[in-house]
Amino acid sequence: MSLGDENGYRGEPGGRTDEGFGGSGQTRTRLPGSGDTDVYGGARSPVRSSRSLITVVGVVVLLIAAIAFANQGGGDETPSTASPKAATAPTAATGERPVAGKNGEIPSGFAKDEQGAQSAAANYAAALGSDGMFNKARRQEIVKSIADSSTLDKLRSGFDADYSPAFLAQIGLNAEGAAPAGSTFVNRTLPAGTKVKGLTGETADVDVWCMGLFGLTGEKSTKPVTSGWFTVSVKLKWNGSDWKVLATGQKTGPTPVTGDNPVSGSDEIAAAVTEFGGFTYAR
Repeated sequence: MSLGDENGYRGEPGGRTDEGFGGSGQTRTRLPGSGDTDVYGGARSPVRSSRSLITVVGVVVLLIAAIAFANQGGGDETPSTASPKAATAPTAATGERPVAGKNGEIPSGFAKDEQGAQSAAANYAAALGSDGMFNKARRQEIVKSIADSSTLDKLRSGFDADYSPAFLAQIGLNAEGAAPAGSTFVNRTLPAGTKVKGLTGETADVDVWCMGLFGLTGEKSTKPVTSGWFTVSVKLKWNGSDWKVLATGQKTGPTPVTGDNPVSGSDEIAAAVTEFGGFTYAR
């Protein structure tokens, strides 16, 4: 289940709005006058005046000087093979190195700047959109790790209301958020990008564009694992050492056209979710 959607995840109830969540180039030069022939086919030597000869010699000297200048490099006669610095790809991580610290299983210690706020929001969106949120004890740990002290109680109560026993039963889980025997519960949020909407010295509003996986594997499952796209809005506050969450919200999309990949079997999905771990996200 994704977080903070007033209409729930992919139509599921239980979501809440913001208010509810308290290479080097080389040039080949061809010299003129090579292989001169008569334009009508008869070979002949062109007649040049002394002035023309001086001009040609001058051009050759200039070319030799230019080549010598271009090849300067401390006497190394081997052409350089170093490529120019490649432009940063739009999806590549930029800025500071990812954080090394962790608060439990969640990255922490983000820089107090725009990039740090984006990194924090992406990691917090992934944590709040994980399967751990469906178990009360784990949910309490997640919220405590990322929430600002001023809104901790509000966030706790809001998420507890969302993940009620009735809602868990509706999606096929028991009261502890566990899947039936023979099934694997899948709920994973994968940030695709971040955008800062507002930034002051102590607060930041960041949107996180995400793709999510949600459902139950197993032959008898009536809720197969599906994917969806949504944007999580995260309001952050600097607490003196890190960015912490004040509130979250969610809206649907932007959603791309679905590809024509063949659908994988339930067992393959269950194995993938178990074998492929998540990431620490950095902007």
